[in-house]
Amino acid sequence: MRTGTLPGARAAAAEDPRIRVSLPHLRALEGQARRLSFLPRQPARSVLNGRHASRLRGRGLNFEELRDYLPGDDVRSIDWKVTARTGTPHVRVMTEERDRPALIVVDQRMSMFFGSVLNMKAVTAAEAATLAAFRILDQGDRVGGIVFGDAAIAEIRPQRSRRALDRFVTALADANGLLSAEAPAVEPMSLTEVLRRVARIATRNHLVIVISDFDVVDEETERLVAAIARHNDLVLALVSDPFADAVPPGQRIVVSDGMLQAEIDTGDRTIHRRLAEMSSGRIAAILDWQRRFGVPVLPLSSAEETLPQMRRLMGLAPG
Repeated sequence: MRTGTLPGARAAAAEDPRIRVSLPHLRALEGQARRLSFLPRQPARSVLNGRHASRLRGRGLNFEELRDYLPGDDVRSIDWKVTARTGTPHVRVMTEERDRPALIVVDQRMSMFFGSVLNMKAVTAAEAATLAAFRILDQGDRVGGIVFGDAAIAEIRPQRSRRALDRFVTALADANGLLSAEAPAVEPMSLTEVLRRVARIATRNHLVIVISDFDVVDEETERLVAAIARHNDLVLALVSDPFADAVPPGQRIVVSDGMLQAEIDTGDRTIHRRLAEMSSGRIAAILDWQRRFGVPVLPLSSAEETLPQMRRLMGLAPG
């Protein structure tokens, strides 16, 4: 479903941050990002806390050296294969990684170009991704991302670099700027294709945040979600709009694919039921992934300001 602006209003819409983001707008979020945390130790009421889902594992371990066992060494660090081969006890010395790579995956497809109260879903996703990117780099971790639309995808490998972060934020602004009701209709990019790229980059010990409305998923999408979550900290940010989630009955809605328009009468019980089932079914599938794979879900609404709801979901006080 696509939405557009009134004829002649497109220039004004381009300047309205609720409809389309700009690079200066995203860069201006840096100061607000300091009020978030993606570190393993989370507040008790955070959806990233172990009470709600698997606790973030934090930074991984790097192998440093193999040496003879010394009195006082932890017996759990003994390398039994080397010990058996040499006949003398050996231990593996591991050090904590100085930083952890984070990959932020952001949906900017036409299904995200919808909003009925405050923001377009694409705007909420872009703001949430930018806030996360600034905070993750500020806390000392590497950050990169994948930004995808219906026909294009940008990939930025995680780096502890301000330049890499700026490339990511620029890719977000560029992808968001392509969203338009007048854009030619194309087959939407499937989330499965995007997650294949995620699995290739985030082999293990990454923080992976996927921000999307999770349109166009299939059985392979679910398999990839499970595989990525098995070796990484995976967080799913489900972006929704209250109008799409609870389609009101008795409305006549005009929708467009950018070329043709159609009117949907939600007063028709069959049409209303099918629309409601489509929305609730998608949400149910994501919540099922949370239950089965231990993946935390951040429900983000385009009807609210982005930062306050992210703070609330992370169990932080308003401010």
